[in-house]
Amino acid sequence: MLNQYETVFIATPVLSEAQMKETVTKFRDFITENGGEIVHEESWGLRKLAYPIQKKTTGFYHLIEFKADGALIDKLETQYRRDERIIRFLTVKMDKHHVEFAQKRRNAKVEPKTMEG
Repeated sequence: MLNQYETVFIATPVLSEAQMKETVTKFRDFITENGGEIVHEESWGLRKLAYPIQKKTTGFYHLIEFKADGALIDKLETQYRRDERIIRFLTVKMDKHHVEFAQKRRNAKVEPKTMEG
């Protein structure tokens, strides 16, 4: 049985849009090539960091929710550490309550807004 995980990484703010897309594609492909299944993905864009990291005060945030075997996590985090574009990352195993909350959050974002008047 595959576990569900959520990983967020912060890429350095000096990347161009094309470089950022290439970075995201690299990690998305790494997950799928190693038996993972992408469930959801969000780009949070450039955000201010809570504290400076490597003398940078902003970073590009990206979230990937996926299902995979636990052995993939060590490999994925090794890839994050080897990539100089990644300044921070966090991967967590989602329990059933976390999965339900993530689905509700996604559904709330998707619902169209009605215009009145």
